[in-house]
Amino acid sequence: MDAIQQHMIDSCRAAQRGEPPPPLPGRHDWAVVRGARDRRRFDAVIAGRPARGRWRAALRSLITRGRGTGGPGGSGVPGPSPAGPAECL
Repeated sequence: MDAIQQHMIDSCRAAQRGEPPPPLPGRHDWAVVRGARDRRRFDAVIAGRPARGRWRAALRSLITRGRGTGGPGGSGVPGPSPAGPAECL
C-alpha cells in the first residue's frame, strides 16, 4: 500500500468518525527537513563546533591541501588564484 492509498483510507475513516481529514502526503516534508537541520545546528553549538559553514570549510581544506607541486595529498596542479575569477577579466 502506498501513501496515497493510506491517505484515502484515513480520510474515509475520519469522515465516518466526523474528524478532520489528515494532511496530504508530503505536505510537511520541508518542515521535517528544516527541523532536522535546526537540530544538527543546535547539537553543533552544544558540542562547541561551528554551527554553519562546516561543509564549505571542509571543502576549502580539501582544495587548499591539493595546491602546490606535489607532496602529501597534492595533485601537482596549482589551485585557483586567491584573488578569485575577477582577476582574470
